[in-house]
Amino acid sequence: MNWNLIKLQIIELLDKYKRITTVAEHLGLKQPTVSFHMKSMEQDLGVSLFYSKAGKVHLTEAGQSLNHYAKKINALAQEAERVVKEFDERGSGHLKIGASYVPGTYVLPSILSAFSKKFPHISISLTVRTSPVIQEMLLNHEIDIGVMSAEPFQWAPLIGETLCEDELVFFFNPQHRMSRYESLHPEFLKDVPFILHGQESSTRTMTLKWAKSMGIELRPIMEMDSLEAIKQAVLTGDSISVISKMAIAKELQREELVYRAIPQNPFKRYIYFTYNEDRIRSSVFDSFFDYLRDSVRSY
Repeated sequence: MNWNLIKLQIIELLDKYKRITTVAEHLGLKQPTVSFHMKSMEQDLGVSLFYSKAGKVHLTEAGQSLNHYAKKINALAQEAERVVKEFDERGSGHLKIGASYVPGTYVLPSILSAFSKKFPHISISLTVRTSPVIQEMLLNHEIDIGVMSAEPFQWAPLIGETLCEDELVFFFNPQHRMSRYESLHPEFLKDVPFILHGQESSTRTMTLKWAKSMGIELRPIMEMDSLEAIKQAVLTGDSISVISKMAIAKELQREELVYRAIPQNPFKRYIYFTYNEDRIRSSVFDSFFDYLRDSVRSY
């Protein structure tokens, strides 16, 4: 069976764009060449991989199964090229970084800007998603590095190195009645309007685990996916919520918000530098890790 990366790229791109002409443009090929490779794959495997509907090309169930592996192989090939280039004697290279929302929004932007000035030959792309999505991207070799807020974990083949604690706190506006207490008792929170984070949020998961461990039932009045939306709702209302202390650093400095520690909280969350153990650590990779670790110490 004669397989090459072009065929696997065609599978992945057809699933994304559904048009042979678009795939041909992306790969710099002629349309008949793409069609030839499609027929060749079906002949080699002895199954139908594609079908046409409403002027678009779709993958059959067998095609979808092949695409699952095509994505992984294509990503590995791209990673291999990037990693080899990182050993360039000029210290150049490209790093694809994925981050969960707290480090991706409130920690990394200033660090990446300063890093780029110090290492101008290293280009960086940043993708911000939830921690589970970042983990999946690392497993599929879609990114080189993950920077995530998470509870302690063991996700072989992922390796996580702790950067710092990501402390979760209750927060509210300075006029809120809770602000008169130096510390909060779990019972205080039973009847307070509460804003929950979205379904996929690790903050939501830890908040509900804490409430269950305390034997109390929160009174959620809203659910929001956006950290900034939650902050604005708390700033202008009488609700409270849980958030990373890093995410409200500027508002605390300006005395627009106040916070209190979560009482009797056994659950800890940390920011991790995470990578797939199959990923070779080059000098470019280590330069970024060392710079990130030194920078995060100030938080």
